[in-house]
Amino acid sequence: MGIEIERKFLVNKKLWEALDKPEGKHYRQGYLLNGKEQIVRIRIAGDQGFITIKGAGEGISRLEYEYEIPKSDAQEMLDRFKPEGTEKIRYRIPERNGLVWEVDEFLGDNQGLIVAEIELEVEEQLFAHPDWLGKEVTEDPRYSNSSLALHPIASND
Repeated sequence: MGIEIERKFLVNKKLWEALDKPEGKHYRQGYLLNGKEQIVRIRIAGDQGFITIKGAGEGISRLEYEYEIPKSDAQEMLDRFKPEGTEKIRYRIPERNGLVWEVDEFLGDNQGLIVAEIELEVEEQLFAHPDWLGKEVTEDPRYSNSSLALHPIASND
């Protein structure tokens, strides 16, 4: 069984912009099923395609299954089914203890939004809080990627 345990934070734009970052990767993703209890996402990340199935969350944990698929299949599904989606540039920032921050700079209708996520092994796991982290939004459904696809952040202001 695949379990995702994740914490999510807004990012201080000024501190983030001043940071020396690795090269980011372009992501395009759309949702074939985008409900409260179940999500089916198609994603293109650089040269790779993925399909992800997510279940309802409990606390900061939820079921997640992700499989690589041919990029051409992912492209065709995104183009033909025209699901709601998001685009972003993702940066991976390693932490000392082996964890990795994934920082997303959103494009399109969510332009200007920057969100950082960290996947944990257990819910109680401790991790460093870089100075560029802002408010925690783990439990705020407006900041889930699936919600941002339907309700861009501009409509949440």
